[in-house]
Amino acid sequence: MSKRMAIVLGALVLGGGAIPASAAVFLTLEEALSLAFPGCAAERRMLYLDEAQRQQVARAASKEVQAGIVDAYDGRCATGYAGTAFLDTHVVRTKTETVMVVVDPAGRIGRVEVLTFNEPEEYKPKQLWYDVFRGKAPAAAESNFDREIPNVTGATLTAGATRTAVRTALALRAMFPAKVQP
Repeated sequence: MSKRMAIVLGALVLGGGAIPASAAVFLTLEEALSLAFPGCAAERRMLYLDEAQRQQVARAASKEVQAGIVDAYDGRCATGYAGTAFLDTHVVRTKTETVMVVVDPAGRIGRVEVLTFNEPEEYKPKQLWYDVFRGKAPAAAESNFDREIPNVTGATLTAGATRTAVRTALALRAMFPAKVQP
């Protein structure tokens, strides 16, 4: 197994999905965190969800939350808190995808990156589509999020799974705000 695959496998907690050996790895966790927080450190933080919190996140995300433990990565720069990154591993059609969703200090989506995608690559939207999430706030996710973020012809299931991952990250960030240090 390559070092790249080992890093990704070690990082997958949310969703509990195992990545088959044939998965396409687009970014390692280290590479994704470097994109999320350039020139900054990413501090891993374990979030422990009780049953009520799992249900609250499930309602916000419109999906069942399997894991009671979630890895979050807080970006810390010389200037302070830079946001929180969450990994979400889920089944798109029949195979897994892992995305990283970054929520910025204002509680808006900073970026969405695909780490692994095991479906046929033609089912994966272009990065330009993922960039549409930037700047979206929790209010958009609750009201007209599905209308604001278009589906992608040939990748409708991927689009839906990604919207759900973004909703999950926003709900987790609202529930577990970063401990901002002075």
